[in-house]
Amino acid sequence: MIDEGWYAETREPEPPRRLGDVLGEVVRKLGLPDPTALDALARAWPTLAGAAIGAHSAPRSLRDGVLTIAVDSPAWATQLRYLEVELVNRAAAHAPVTSLRVVVDAGC
Repeated sequence: MIDEGWYAETREPEPPRRLGDVLGEVVRKLGLPDPTALDALARAWPTLAGAAIGAHSAPRSLRDGVLTIAVDSPAWATQLRYLEVELVNRAAAHAPVTSLRVVVDAGC
């Protein structure tokens, strides 16, 4: 027996789309952070931070506007904290960065 109150919506199926395009839309609709933002920062880091800083540090995460940078020594952590405003401004051109968090990771 068919329920008279139920009906199936019929419409033309959409053509196939690239998974990357679909996932990007889903991420934006859900308000999640852009998964490519950290990758863009990592690629740009040696240029935006400078060769010396770039050789001793690397972006590790980006969450809620906070960019976490790993450095290989406490001395470089101090240097990055001193340059925080400038680095945040430069990084913001590549991703939605509002502040910097620096962690020491000798393996960086």
